[in-house]
This record gives sequence, structure tokens and C-alpha cells, in this order.
Amino acid sequence: MSRGVLVTGASRGVGAAAARAFAEAGDRVVLHCRGAVTRAEEIRSALPGDGHAVVAADLGDPAAIPALVAESARTLGRIDVLVNNAAMFVDEPVAGSRRVGHALAETSYEEWVEAWRRTLSVNLEGAAHVTWCVARQMLDTEPAEGVRRGAIVNVGSRGAYRGEPDVPAYGASKAGLHSLGQSLAASLAPHDITVTSIAPGFIATDMTESFLAGPDGDGIRAQSPFNRVATAEEVGDAIYWLASPQASWSSGAVLDFNGASYLH
Repeated sequence: MSRGVLVTGASRGVGAAAARAFAEAGDRVVLHCRGAVTRAEEIRSALPGDGHAVVAADLGDPAAIPALVAESARTLGRIDVLVNNAAMFVDEPVAGSRRVGHALAETSYEEWVEAWRRTLSVNLEGAAHVTWCVARQMLDTEPAEGVRRGAIVNVGSRGAYRGEPDVPAYGASKAGLHSLGQSLAASLAPHDITVTSIAPGFIATDMTESFLAGPDGDGIRAQSPFNRVATAEEVGDAIYWLASPQASWSSGAVLDFNGASYLH
């Protein structure tokens, strides 16, 4: 039975790969993006099947989120699956320098505050607000016959455990996202809504291509005993599985998905 799926941050990378995985299985997908509508439309047009759409919204703006979810629900008929993938990793390089991120010893207080505000507003608060709106729709709207009431998958990070020295707000936001998922898994289980998280390590995407091709590439690959990094397609397929009925008993789990590069 075809499901309606909302994937946030779906204009590239893992979000686009997850959208393809659901579409290839016959589901209908809304691809969310913040501003890269043209790129998201290119991804949408290449998806198999019909009923897909692109919706743009800034998840850092709480006022924009109810409209995003309402438009997605209208397009899909009902949102049966939510993938919280959208995230901000780093700001642009600091003016006049090559530095990215906000390592404490190199960052002014004003830059530090702004980095935390922006990162948490998208990665944690935005995901929480999207989840509230989608979960309430799942509770208020009956699913089609043969479709479970709901599945939510959060895309976290290995950095929630390993630490992110250059982007501590990112690591903290992903740790918070994992915790949010576990809290909601417990509260939504009585309503037949599952909530799981995945914690990937380094992933080969268009955004990381320059890192992997540069002088640090061998070291990044060597973090895993497989001597490689994950593909976006591998992560997308894992997200699809976590949203499947077969994975329902994993609700509340955080799936380490890092090729044994970080064990805890």
C-alpha cells in the first residue's frame, strides 16, 4: 500500500537518497527544502512513480512549519512517514579567514551565540516542531486500510557520541535529536506511531566530495576498518527500513551506522 512520506532537507545528499528509496518502493514523497527549489525539483522529476512534490520552508522559523506540514498533508492526502533529515552543519567561513565552524578557542562570544542559536533552531527545535505537527496529523487523520498510523525517523549523527570539536552545536543538536526521538517513541507507542533514529558516520555526498578528495580523505576513510565511508544510498535504504512495518519493534532505538568507525 502506497504511503505518504515527508522528507525534510531532501534537495541533496541523504535526504534525496531517502526520497528515492521510498519512491522506488511505490510511496509518494514530498521533498522539503529551504531555498534550493530548483535542485529539489530536479530530484523530484527523476523519482519513479507519481504524486511527488516539493515544498520550501525555513525550519528555523517556527511560524513556517505548520504551513509546511499542512501543504504536505494536502499533497499526500496523509503523512504516514516523516523523515527528519534537514540539518545545518556549519556556517559560512568567518569573514577574512578560512575558518569554518565555531571551535571555542577561536570564536568570539557573539559568533558562538549566533552559531548555537541558528544550529539548534534548525537541527533540534525545527525537527521537534515538524514532528509535533506531523504527529498530531497522524493522530487526527485515520490511515488508509493496510497502512500503519505512523513512522518517524530522525537522522542524527555519530558526532552526538564522538563529539564535534569544531562544531559543538551540531554535535549537541544531534544528541538532543536522539533524546527527542526516544522520548517521543515512548509517548507515541500507545498510538501505534514508531520513532527511531539513525546515527551515521561520514557520508560521501556532493557536499563532502572535496574533503574526501583532499589531503584528509585517506584519514577519513581509515576511521572505518572497511577503509571507506558510507554512501548516501546506504543511509537512505536504512532510513527506509526503519520506517517499515518490519522495523516497528526498533522504536526508540538509535541505529549506529558508521562502519565500525566509532564503537560505544
